Amino acid sequence: MNKFARIIGTGSYLPPKIVTNDDLSKTIDTTDEWITSRTGIQERRVVTNESTCDLAEIAAKNALEMAGIAASELDLIILATTTPDKIFPATATILQNALGANCPAFDLQSVCAGFIFALTTAEQYIKTGAANKVLVVGSETLSRIVDWNDRGTAILFGDGAGAVVLEGSEETGILHSKLFSDGRYLSSLQVSNNRINEVGIIEMAGNEVFKIAVSRLSALAEDTLKECNMTAEELDWMVPHQANIRIISAVAKRIKTPMDKVIVTLPKHGNTSAASIPLALDVAVRDGRIQKGQKLLLEGIGGGFSWGSVLLQF
Repeated sequence: MNKFARIIGTGSYLPPKIVTNDDLSKTIDTTDEWITSRTGIQERRVVTNESTCDLAEIAAKNALEMAGIAASELDLIILATTTPDKIFPATATILQNALGANCPAFDLQSVCAGFIFALTTAEQYIKTGAANKVLVVGSETLSRIVDWNDRGTAILFGDGAGAVVLEGSEETGILHSKLFSDGRYLSSLQVSNNRINEVGIIEMAGNEVFKIAVSRLSALAEDTLKECNMTAEELDWMVPHQANIRIISAVAKRIKTPMDKVIVTLPKHGNTSAASIPLALDVAVRDGRIQKGQKLLLEGIGGGFSWGSVLLQF
């Protein structure tokens, strides 16, 4: 039985269309300075004709290439998404077919915490011996459920995909994970039934979401380090969900981690929900910041609310 689930490949993809803050200021009452100062976001990517599976496929292929394995070698595919291409079949099965894999595949929905939930689920399959090589993808086309006339949400969200390949290892890998959910906060961040499109739109109580996110993620980071008998100084990198620079900074400050040890892709990506953590991870792996053997803390919180962390040795 393998002890660890180890990341052996990362990949990501962003659709080519860029929507800048200046672009948004032409249609809603905002400015680049207002958005940047409050969120840290300068631009975001938006799909034109691409589907959630299209983004996931390219990210997955990039991860498989880095891992040096073929899709036919996969034992399982888990796709975290809030924006599936269809109610059914699962977008993961569409991805499986596109990749040429022949393993089980399913979707997992935990909004912005989706990748953490999917990663933890994949780890359990590997630790029990039910799977050895697992593809975990976060892919979102959030632009399809954003009200582009709502300044509170239109400035935040973008589209993209990130992926990792996990393999069973006796050497190193995921060291610790924690997951939480609390449905009492349903109305703070949800997709409403007041439809302006076929699936509904994102509604968010911004101030309340900010307070909940900072409180839960800070406590989670502190507890995770304590349970692993680690200090923040022993962390090489924090790879947080890219929601808002003020949330990221507040959590880093509370656990006494300098921002130069935090991976931030928010300015160019915006909030890509389940895709944001694997996107940020892949960027930092490919630019050389994240190296084999380093310890990483991944954290995310999503609407509803669900939140979680994964501490791993890369």
